[in-house]
Amino acid sequence: MIWKFIKDKVDKGIDVYLITVAETIGSSPGKVGFKMAVAADNDLNGTIGGGIMEYQLVELARKELNSKSGKNFLKRQVHSHDAEEDKSGMICSGEQTQIFNHFSKENADEIDKLVELIDSNKSGKIVLTASGIEVYEGDAHINRNSIEFQKSESSYRYSEPIGFKETVYIFGAGHISVPLSQILALLDFRVEVYDNRKDLSTFNQNVYAHKKEIVDYKNVAGLVPEGKNSYVVIMTFGHKFDEIVLKQFLNKDLKYIGMIGSKSKVGTIFQELVNEGFSKEQVERVCSPIGLPIGGLSAAEIAVSIAAQIVEWRNKR
Repeated sequence: MIWKFIKDKVDKGIDVYLITVAETIGSSPGKVGFKMAVAADNDLNGTIGGGIMEYQLVELARKELNSKSGKNFLKRQVHSHDAEEDKSGMICSGEQTQIFNHFSKENADEIDKLVELIDSNKSGKIVLTASGIEVYEGDAHINRNSIEFQKSESSYRYSEPIGFKETVYIFGAGHISVPLSQILALLDFRVEVYDNRKDLSTFNQNVYAHKKEIVDYKNVAGLVPEGKNSYVVIMTFGHKFDEIVLKQFLNKDLKYIGMIGSKSKVGTIFQELVNEGFSKEQVERVCSPIGLPIGGLSAAEIAVSIAAQIVEWRNKR
C-alpha cells in the first residue's frame, strides 16, 4: 500500500513526494486517483500511467526533493506533439493534471492516522491542498463513490474517500486461500479469511490477508456488510460447511458470491437449497464452480482463475 510506503519513509526521516492524478481529459494513461510516491532515497511506489510522462514527473519530484523546496503544487501534462506547453511526450491526445504533495516528519501524525483508518477499514477522507494533507474520520458529508477536485489559479482542493475498500471475504483457509489472498491483495482488495479449524498451517502461513479469524460457520452472516464492495468466496472443508455458509448470504445484497466445488457437488447443494425454499434466481447468482475456466489444477492456478473472475465482476457487472 502506497500510504504504508510513505509512512515507512517518513518514520525514517526520508522525505517523499506523492504524485496524485487529480483530473483527466480525453484519452490518458493515468486515471483519477492513481498515485505514485517518490522518496528522497530514490525508492518508488505506485504508478500514474507509465511511459515517458511518468519518468519526467518522477524526475521533477526528485529535483524538488534535492532542492528541499518542500512546496505542494499542480503539474498539467498534455499528451500531444502539438502541445505548446506542458507536453508529456505521449501522443494519446488527452491530458491529465497531477498534484505534487511533499511529506516529511512534520506530516507523520496525519499519515499515521490515515494508515490506521485504512488498516481498520474505517470510513473517512483525505484532503490534499497547497497547504498539505488533512485526514478526517467518519462518513458524515462524505461522497463515498467519487473523488472531488477543484482548482483555481492560486489554489486547489482534492478530496478522496477512504474506508470503503472493496473486500473479499474468504470462508475456508485451506491451500488455495494463501495464493488467492496474495493475488487479491496485489489487486488492491482488502482480504479477510475465516475458518473453523484451529492450528491450521495454511491459516497461520497466510501473511497476505488483512484480517484472519477462527469462527463458527453457523454464525458468519454478520461478518459481511451488504453493498457493492463486498465479495464472498466460499471454499470450506466439506460441502456441508459450504452450504451452511452459503445459506447465510443468498438473501444479502452483495457484489459477488462464488463457491468452489465440482459440478455434481454444486448441483446437489443448489437443489437442496431450492427444496428448502430459496428461489432459482437466488441460487443461480452464485458463481459455482468458482473461477474462470482456464484449465488450471494447482492451488496457484485455481487462485488465479478465482481472482480473474472477481476482477471481471468488479470491472464489467
